This record gives sequence, structure tokens and C-alpha cells, in this order.
Amino acid sequence: MDSIRITVRVKPRSSRSRVGGSHGEPPALIVAVHAQAVDGQANAAVIDNLAAALGIHRRDVQMVSGHTNRTKIVEIRSDDGDALMARIAELLSA
Repeated sequence: MDSIRITVRVKPRSSRSRVGGSHGEPPALIVAVHAQAVDGQANAAVIDNLAAALGIHRRDVQMVSGHTNRTKIVEIRSDDGDALMARIAELLSA
């Protein structure tokens, strides 16, 4: 099973949840969530939305660092690393 780490930029309290776009250099994947950044609500929503956008199980997404920051490092496990990287590149360019 392949493991990939990516940087995500969280936008809590967004009007709607979505995954796509990039922020900064090197680019971080933008994850907008409706949840507030209180008691880990936004972190849980980030994992849920990221897993759904990538078409993988929630258990295969783990937050490695940045639990209290808007910029986070997330580790994603997948059986098909090439397809996962292609989907991440697609979301970054959205």
C-alpha cells in the first residue's frame, strides 16, 4: 500500500464544503469546510471531505501535523498511488 503526504490549506466556516484549488508555493490543496475550528470539528470535516473527494475510505486519511493550524500535513494511503496522485493533481488545478 502506497502512502503519500500532501499539504492542505483549510478554510473553516465556509458557506459550502469543497475540495479543490491551490494556495501558496509550493501549492497546498484547499479544503473548505462548513464546520467551525472548535473541538476538532473542522479537522474531522477535512478528513471526511478529502476522503470523499479522493474516493477512498476515511480510515486511509490521517492528519500528521497542523492540528491547530490552517495549513496541515495529511497522509493518504492507497493501493494505487499513481491514480491517487493524478486525482490530487486534478483537484489542485480545479
